[in-house]
Amino acid sequence: MLKCRLFLKLSQPQLAKLLEVSAETILNWELNYKKPSINHIGKLTQFLGYDPVLSNPSSIAELLLAKRRELGWTQKVAARNLGIDPCTWSRWECGGTIMTYRRRQLVAEFLSMNGKIVDEIMRRQWNERHDK
Repeated sequence: MLKCRLFLKLSQPQLAKLLEVSAETILNWELNYKKPSINHIGKLTQFLGYDPVLSNPSSIAELLLAKRRELGWTQKVAARNLGIDPCTWSRWECGGTIMTYRRRQLVAEFLSMNGKIVDEIMRRQWNERHDK
């Protein structure tokens, strides 16, 4: 974040105003004293152009986490918005297999991915875990 701020020639107070936080908060983030809360991740991701924690998500679990963080949602809010149980969402973010085709399609839509790709990834994941 510091490199981006300096490249754009923004002061800490200027960036703080853009992100709707205090200059002290910016200082704490830049010095790694504190991490941004989920409420700030969306705006911070927009400013940086990437999620500072998950810069290159590769698995479905990481993609779900990155998208949720981008939206500034908690797991509970994400689960509610997708019509699933919060424990199910948590399991998915931890790498659990998404078992039903309907839920795989729901995840694909949420991630703006092709449903067949998500289905194939989940089938492969299940088979690998069950030695088939």
